[in-house]
Amino acid sequence: MVLLLFVDLDPELSALNTLGGFFVLRTGVPPRGPLPTLAQAYGSPQVDTRDEVYADPLTFRVRKVTQSLHVPESRIAASIAHQALAARLWSIALGAAALHGRLPDLDPKLLHWDPDGSAPDDLWLSEVRALPVTATDEVVRAGHLVPLAAALHSRYRVSPGLLWGNAGSALAGAVRQLDRWARANNRTEAGDRARGLASALFAHPDLSGTLDPRTLRRRSCCLYYRLPGGGLCGDCCFDRPPRPVPRRS
Repeated sequence: MVLLLFVDLDPELSALNTLGGFFVLRTGVPPRGPLPTLAQAYGSPQVDTRDEVYADPLTFRVRKVTQSLHVPESRIAASIAHQALAARLWSIALGAAALHGRLPDLDPKLLHWDPDGSAPDDLWLSEVRALPVTATDEVVRAGHLVPLAAALHSRYRVSPGLLWGNAGSALAGAVRQLDRWARANNRTEAGDRARGLASALFAHPDLSGTLDPRTLRRRSCCLYYRLPGGGLCGDCCFDRPPRPVPRRS
């Protein structure tokens, strides 16, 4: 991976704030003090550490989602937590690429996460280093989504197809938001850049079959409909919530 100088990249990434909350990336040290990195979140839980957030950030986040949304099953909470984080990562990378033609190095060891927080105050980058847009797949899919999916599948038995469906849906959502912003702000070149980059990202086997190419609807379900009062997402593969399958006696 080739590092670049801060050419056309905002050192504080403040320009991303105009795109919406999911695109915001803080820099420096969080006000509440040091946070665990995403590299720690994807790794094995640590026994000898200062508190639960550091010991097992991923489990902490899934438990928080379970309690906040009254989720009936931890697998569903894991899917919801996964999609939110995937959306944050894709949005930041595509937003920087669309606005600057560069992206920040989102190395999991540099990217700090507050599993008790919410967007846009959940992610903090300790060092801003510019990368070419050609590194987007390596930075987001390979660097984050692969180890994140492995951890969630191992701990909560969430299917890989569902998780990559979440990632594909999150990528398409980031592109839609960028396209709306670009048209509203007379920055059509930014929208074109985001769509072109997303098209290349969707060519990877992990993502290529996640959405219907004509409708952009998912080919898997994130399980949101199984929340109390939950419905179908806009790109859901279902036309109506499935009925529960009765258990055999």
